[in-house]
Amino acid sequence: MNFRMLSKLTGYILFIEAAAMTPALGFSMIYGERTAIRGFITAMLLTVIVGALCMLPKPRIKQLYVAEGFAVTVISWILMAFFGSLPFLFSGVITNPIDCFFETMSGFTTTGASILPEVESLPRGILFWRCFTHWIGGMGVLVFLLALLPNSGGKGYSLHLLRAESPGPDVGKLTPKLRRSAMILYIIYIVLTIVQMIFLLCGGMPVFDSICTAVATAGTGGFGIKNASLAGYSPYLQMVTAVFMMLFGINFSIFYFILIREVKAILHDEELWLYLALVVVSTTVILLDILPLYQNVSQAFRDAFFQVTSVMSTTGFATTDFDKWPDFSRGVLLLLMMIGGSAGSTAGGFKVSRVLILIKSLRQEISRTLHPGAVRIVRLRGRPIEKTVQSTVGVYTTAYFGLIVLSFILVLLDNKGLFTSLSAVITCFNNVGPGFDLVGPTKNFSIFSGFNKLVLSLDMLLGRLEIFPVLAILSPSIWKKSLSNLREGED
Repeated sequence: MNFRMLSKLTGYILFIEAAAMTPALGFSMIYGERTAIRGFITAMLLTVIVGALCMLPKPRIKQLYVAEGFAVTVISWILMAFFGSLPFLFSGVITNPIDCFFETMSGFTTTGASILPEVESLPRGILFWRCFTHWIGGMGVLVFLLALLPNSGGKGYSLHLLRAESPGPDVGKLTPKLRRSAMILYIIYIVLTIVQMIFLLCGGMPVFDSICTAVATAGTGGFGIKNASLAGYSPYLQMVTAVFMMLFGINFSIFYFILIREVKAILHDEELWLYLALVVVSTTVILLDILPLYQNVSQAFRDAFFQVTSVMSTTGFATTDFDKWPDFSRGVLLLLMMIGGSAGSTAGGFKVSRVLILIKSLRQEISRTLHPGAVRIVRLRGRPIEKTVQSTVGVYTTAYFGLIVLSFILVLLDNKGLFTSLSAVITCFNNVGPGFDLVGPTKNFSIFSGFNKLVLSLDMLLGRLEIFPVLAILSPSIWKKSLSNLREGED
């Protein structure tokens, strides 16, 4: 384990986090929020000091391998959640350190599950910081780091970091140079955020509300600045947000293909069409199911479409209390929570691409059983899927359900009810936000004990980093080898 290089990268990330607090501090200064100003300044100073300490050891070797890529990713996300929670603690907005950590982990992992019973009384700087953590975590701080820093870590350095943080069963590059790919991703991300902001402003949404809503939508997070989420805004603003939630749930490579006019790549993208088909079909069946509860079709359609795009993109905004919908509609939403968005998007969940690979692998096995001599190749986007990718998806599926079951058993210790506990685990693991029953869209997660808030925080991290990086650094073999290297005088 190259501890010095790991420490250096962690220092870079803490510097980025401290800089990311600056806009929130600016809002606090504009609105004259003294306690929030003190909270941000203290948090920024501590973050910079620790970051500087991490930068002190000079790495003799800049090479990074898979183990270091996983380690720096997991450690960075935990530290980001810890230091990002300090403004809440030092400003006195949240007094319990575990609650602060839960709220911030929920922000950075773009989950949107909150322990706060109401948010409208919070300082504007704090409100913006909650939403901005979604934007930072949506694309990933390591992707941002790759876009800024030259590839000085040797062959595979950047790819190990990208693989550890990027969602999806197989991480690819838009261009031959990975740093350029990271820059393109962030440019698309920023442009889409600004475009949504403009649409919201054109609809009469206040400037501060537009900024917060746009960054929370882009990161598919769902922290709102109103107690009623998006319910109090006009139908136009709700539909704009719904459309952009759907867009941010699409693989960002699609937007790149649109820019370079690669129409064939878009037409042959099965994941895109399955994603859109799920949105259309789910909206239709939910609309038919909830129509008797509404006085007009347009309102029913708007709520159905909004909640489908919100849940499937794992954003978590709400325009209505969908927990009061019929069981069938709630069941569809629960299924969409687990499926989530596309690989390569800012959305969470199991991912549509994995569902496709599982379906195709199942068809392959059935065909092999019926026709032992036949050769059937599993393809995705017109390209053959490697056996290793198929195997990884199968292992991921096992780990995914196994960890959900384990977390569910632990959360049940709080005796909050079966469906409440199950939906809390599913919504946190898939980075959705609101669940059902006691953690529904009008409720919050303050009902859980400190222990289970930490369990759910771990679920958020496992879901955002897609399990393997977290499990990998828990492997004793990695650390035994690292300690052995240290004793031998290696980095």
